[in-house]
Amino acid sequence: MSIFVKENFSSNNSLLKEVQGLRLIQKLINDEKIEEINTPHIYKVSKTRLEIQKINSQVFTGKSMKKLGIGLAKLHKVSFEKYGLENDNYIGLSKQSNILSDNWGEFFFEYRLLFQISLIKNSLLALEFETILNKNRVKIISFLNKYVDKPSLVHGDLWSGNVLVDKNEKVYLIDPSVYFAHREVDIAMTHIFGGFTKEFYEAYNEEYPLEQEFETRKEIYNLYHYLNHYNLFGSSYLGECKKRIKLIDEM
Repeated sequence: MSIFVKENFSSNNSLLKEVQGLRLIQKLINDEKIEEINTPHIYKVSKTRLEIQKINSQVFTGKSMKKLGIGLAKLHKVSFEKYGLENDNYIGLSKQSNILSDNWGEFFFEYRLLFQISLIKNSLLALEFETILNKNRVKIISFLNKYVDKPSLVHGDLWSGNVLVDKNEKVYLIDPSVYFAHREVDIAMTHIFGGFTKEFYEAYNEEYPLEQEFETRKEIYNLYHYLNHYNLFGSSYLGECKKRIKLIDEM
């Protein structure tokens, strides 16, 4: 089996957190006997180096997309007690702030949206966004709680680059930013950069249908990722942030 090596040249513990996430997902896959999805085997990990199974990635087919949809839905069906996570972790290069909470909407508002806004270097822009969100705080929290029934373990950074399929059509989840959340955050993110086909969405919805008003919640959930990308990569993502801030203000 080939080995893929990731190195961390910063002083953070992002590789350790990545492995924690992979192990959480794999434990749930094993416990629930979910056959459609997998995580790569972990050989060694330290703060500076991760040795992990190398997946010789192929192009997804309709069949493998369907497997991904079914497997993810089965993962999301499992109930947990609290939203959030016991410790902070990372989403890409960014810190992801966590606590354990009984209130999903409040958790997402405080530890996803407001936390990212606190990282914005342009103080006037940060104040503008923060003012609009705080004005709509009760409305946002209530809306996000309206259809959520339980915490699910989510991948947390589910774009097409973080799912792989090998030549045997075995599907792998990689580079997670796990926490316990409304499962729709994963489905929302699949819409940002594309790469997920109708077979994926149809299979997921057949196994675990999305609730009413998902299309609006999707934009609120994806505001988190656009804010993160703005903080990491700059102004090319600002328009998408403003679009969703405006949507919230006009809800």
